[in-house]
Amino acid sequence: MSILATLATVVGAIGSISGFAQVYKIFKRKSAKDISILLYIFLIPSALVWVLYGSEINSIAVILTNAIWLVVFIFITLGWYLYGR
Repeated sequence: MSILATLATVVGAIGSISGFAQVYKIFKRKSAKDISILLYIFLIPSALVWVLYGSEINSIAVILTNAIWLVVFIFITLGWYLYGR
């Protein structure tokens, strides 16, 4: 793996992990009323397609980053379902 590929994987993973701050806030406050659910309804399948594409091209950076985002988006959607409606 090249240095740039390693850097892309690390930075992508760290960037996507930052999305868990929103998840934490939703579940800690038990409020998601300010969340735009339409955004996450569109982002979930988008992240899933990117994970599948990353699998097809054997790119750990694409797979890892988008798999983490997918989990974040699912948790945000779940938080909205529980606390935002």
